[in-house]
Amino acid sequence: MSKVAVVGAGTMGNGIAHVFAQHGWDVVLVDTSQEALDRAIKTIATNIEKLVKKGVGSRESGAGTLARIKPSTLLDAAKGAEIVVEAVSENPDIKFDIFEELDRLAPTGAILASNTSSISITEIAKQTRRPERVIGMHFMNPVPLMPLVEIVRGRVTGDEVVAKTVEITKQLEKTPVVVNDAPGFVSNRVLMPMINEAIFCVDEGVATPEAVDQVMQLGMNHPLGPLALADLIGLDVCLAIMKVLQDGLDAHKYRPAPLLEKMVANGQLGRKSGRGFYVYRD
Repeated sequence: MSKVAVVGAGTMGNGIAHVFAQHGWDVVLVDTSQEALDRAIKTIATNIEKLVKKGVGSRESGAGTLARIKPSTLLDAAKGAEIVVEAVSENPDIKFDIFEELDRLAPTGAILASNTSSISITEIAKQTRRPERVIGMHFMNPVPLMPLVEIVRGRVTGDEVVAKTVEITKQLEKTPVVVNDAPGFVSNRVLMPMINEAIFCVDEGVATPEAVDQVMQLGMNHPLGPLALADLIGLDVCLAIMKVLQDGLDAHKYRPAPLLEKMVANGQLGRKSGRGFYVYRD
């Protein structure tokens, strides 16, 4: 039986745990907060119920998915995992500390993957004594529905680790796309400047958030406007990624919009806080 440890029980972590368990993996979901773990299990149960109502799976298979997920507040629970997927907040120091610990705890042959959306996999790998077994496994939100996993090869990631991660991704019925390590990889190097530019449009009075999103949805056939998407991702995450691009590529070209910085400072983070460019009451 295959075992995965998912570290971080937030939006991405609970989605990743859900998808692995749905495909027969034994999952240990790790977070320092019991409250976060309880919330994650509740979210997974709700998402399973939504899928069942849409005709995806049965209540019996959903119950089996939930039963395969074991929450834990101890990182020691990662022992014995074939692969570990880290999905904590987009903060280099936190990730570096976790990988240093995982290097000590996880089996020698385990793959250590990060769901980071922009931080260098090569730098994360340097925190371990097995950099060749560290890789990026960047899932998209919402994880149970989005088909892409951006597989990020660090400077010394081994070919065998890349091949195995691609194979695991396919087992999850996701589409792996392999890219090389660079600030923002491909997904966020392209997406975040667009979101940032949309925020500049609002900040400079060019258009309302609704108008910006309508233009992109109706004119460019985007399923979700860039500002609604920013609210879904989390404005704090968008800002963190822009700063990675700014530091790693070009300080002026990737300058975060002042309005984005102001909203994050005010706690307007999007859906997670109930208010971003739009108001959320659910």
